[in-house]
Amino acid sequence: MPSARLAPDVAAFYAEQSAFSDPGSLAPLYADLPDDPTQLACIARDLMVHRLEGEQFCHVISQDRLHNDAETRYLDDILRIITERNDALLTQRREVSDRFVGVCRDFALLYCSFLRHAGIPARLRSGFADYFGSDGFHCDHVVTEYWDNERGWLLADPQLADPVVTAAWKVDFDPMDVPRDRFLVAGKAWQAIRAGNADPKTFGLHPPDEGPVFGEWFVAHDIRIDLAALNKVETLLWDVWGTGAGGDQQMTDAVCELYDQTSLVVCDDVPFDEARKLFAENEGLRTPKTVLSLAPFNGPSEVTLR
Repeated sequence: MPSARLAPDVAAFYAEQSAFSDPGSLAPLYADLPDDPTQLACIARDLMVHRLEGEQFCHVISQDRLHNDAETRYLDDILRIITERNDALLTQRREVSDRFVGVCRDFALLYCSFLRHAGIPARLRSGFADYFGSDGFHCDHVVTEYWDNERGWLLADPQLADPVVTAAWKVDFDPMDVPRDRFLVAGKAWQAIRAGNADPKTFGLHPPDEGPVFGEWFVAHDIRIDLAALNKVETLLWDVWGTGAGGDQQMTDAVCELYDQTSLVVCDDVPFDEARKLFAENEGLRTPKTVLSLAPFNGPSEVTLR
């Protein structure tokens, strides 16, 4: 198999830490990390627990951690929480009671930070997974996309890097190479809906009978999150801004046309220069300095980013 090739400027961009993924003064904690992507995914997994995984790991998560850990935007702050609870080497698996309590974005960001430290180009991708259930619903999710010199960009889901989790969800694929028809990046999901090949009601935070957090406007939200992450602005999933952010009533023909065009950029094969240009020049898509955070537990607030 011929080796894949990545333009040097693209490789350099994604191998460098962002303001969100940078361990900062805690970088010495990375000294003992391996450089193997699979090992790094397992290490990231063993430092965190998803806030919906308490039952799977037979652990009752405290309300304080449940409400507040996942509001931590920056990796240095996440590392600080992890080491305050247990100051062992990062390569040591934590008891669930010592772990950071996060969501998919936090697993993906920690893993992305590890990969970038190892010199491996990596980025977060926002989209929809069909493997958290068997009812055909595509759940809002974030994974890490990393560069493999033989196969190119691969989707990896560090949240699945634990046999307990893969067994619970009956995962039948390699979490280090998630099939692109099992995780649809946001632009691909948008294209499927607009082409009439997918029902917008099957894309969202949870199924329609559990609340109105689904549909075209939500996929557009994920497109903004994904475009930002492709530009190394790895926000929280509930940070809100931009064109169409107000819900279904704002999804006019003109707004939908904007996302039709944007979906061609936030796709499987990302045109790097176009992604950078679109983010820099379109105020309706670019992440502003201050965002509205619709924190699930702590309520809405305006947050100024670093």
